[in-house]
Amino acid sequence: MSAVETSMTKYRQATAWALLASQVILVVLYAALVEYADGPSAKMPGTGNDVDIYYPFYQDVHVMIFIGFGFLMTFLKKYGFSSIGYNFLIACLAIQWAMVISGLLHPIATGHGFTKIKLGLPDLVKADFAAGAVLITFGAVIGKTSPLQMLVVTFVELIFYSLNEAIGAGRLQAVDMGGSMFVHTFGAFFGLALSWTISRSQWKAGEEDAHYKNGSNKTSDMFAMIGTLFLWMFWPSFNAALAPADQQYRAIINTVIALTASCVVAFIMVIFFSKESKFDMVSIQNATLAGGVAVGSSSDLVIQPWGALVIGLVAGAVSVVGYERIQPFLSRCIGLDDTCGVNNLHGMPGVIGGIGGALSALTAGETAYGSSIATVFPARATSNATLAALLGLAPGLDRTAEQQAGNQIAALIITLGISIAGGLFTGVVIKMPMCLPGLESEKAGWCDCGKSTHTRYWYEDSYYWKVEEEFVTNNSEKNFEKEKLLANAQKKDSLDAEIKELQEKRNQLNDLESAGAPAAVVEVTDTTDSEQIELTNASKKVDE
Repeated sequence: MSAVETSMTKYRQATAWALLASQVILVVLYAALVEYADGPSAKMPGTGNDVDIYYPFYQDVHVMIFIGFGFLMTFLKKYGFSSIGYNFLIACLAIQWAMVISGLLHPIATGHGFTKIKLGLPDLVKADFAAGAVLITFGAVIGKTSPLQMLVVTFVELIFYSLNEAIGAGRLQAVDMGGSMFVHTFGAFFGLALSWTISRSQWKAGEEDAHYKNGSNKTSDMFAMIGTLFLWMFWPSFNAALAPADQQYRAIINTVIALTASCVVAFIMVIFFSKESKFDMVSIQNATLAGGVAVGSSSDLVIQPWGALVIGLVAGAVSVVGYERIQPFLSRCIGLDDTCGVNNLHGMPGVIGGIGGALSALTAGETAYGSSIATVFPARATSNATLAALLGLAPGLDRTAEQQAGNQIAALIITLGISIAGGLFTGVVIKMPMCLPGLESEKAGWCDCGKSTHTRYWYEDSYYWKVEEEFVTNNSEKNFEKEKLLANAQKKDSLDAEIKELQEKRNQLNDLESAGAPAAVVEVTDTTDSEQIELTNASKKVDE
């Protein structure tokens, strides 16, 4: 057994022990801190208890987390087992930990002090939302992190996530029903900061990515498209799951409209940005979902259907621009290596959603759809407890529309700050030698920004999974080199064929000249020069 395989065997065993330790710790925490909330009374089914209200939406969100996100990440051609398997593991860990850490931090941050955590069905939905944020982060570093590193990321990130949510939704009372800010924006920018800390893009103009396995094939793209379709179908439930009944139907309608708009505009924009005017599967898999992200903050608010349509169109267009222009630009300028393109699907559309929520708050009057605006923005309710009770509302803070809009923007800015700072900090933490796979000589130092361990361990299932494939060997590095050589040989064969064809054309032109055809010579002079240029360029490509 080689030194690399020996070190990986020990590393995999350390991962199992760390996972076991996490479960022991969680058992202790649940035993000491968690109990059931008051359950539904003994009503007949369908009379409005929590199970009837929340469980159907919870199941839809669950499908998004485990099937939608899981299959969406299977686009990497050599990382399918890891993509869907780690998605499964990370989501379960995140749900377990989110119910504890959120239940602890939220009451403390809102001034209620420490209380025992009481779990109800709404808490299960919120835990799925938290898992969604961690999975978005995973998308930015997928293929470049190990299960042990993602275990650490999950536990550390959810501390920052819960703190940010407690400040934004608790202290500031910003409204973000579909999680545009607290889920999508947070998860994306946390992941981008994390990725920038542990890796650097090797992108160069006109060249492929330095790591051959960081790519897809037709089969992996088809599986990823399955994830897109599941997410697209169930996204209205994600945005409406926690909305009150009188706002739930608006959230569903607005999300459907925004999703259809982002889907259509994504197909349009891909054609405009493609050099060959062809559809690109990467943009279609992701930009078609951007409308659901962007409309999240305002899905249950006082926007009209046309507003949802505009949000979807803008988000879809921005997402495609992100994949086609902004991501390569960031890769060149700051070396940002965003594997899944989470900035394009979650980051920028999430910011658009946060701004849209602020604009909705700014333009809202005193009533909405026949009810007090305080049913949408609770902080705008009167602080007079007696008057609020007469109106059927909880006492508020007497906020104006301008003040509520300011708090929405403040929540967005705080989310960006906490997520980026948290991602940078977590990136340093997971670069501890004990968290990195491989030989000690291959591990980067804590302060060596943009590096973690040898890239041989990236985008490869076989280091952590039993992979029964005809061409997989125990030495993944050799397999990687063989694939590169095969790809280069295929390129050379293609160029050789092109050179041969150009040489034949040149010979034909020379035959015309030697046959003494002056008119033909005059007509083809420019063509001969262009053929010579093409032949020279093709020869240079082969030499390179």
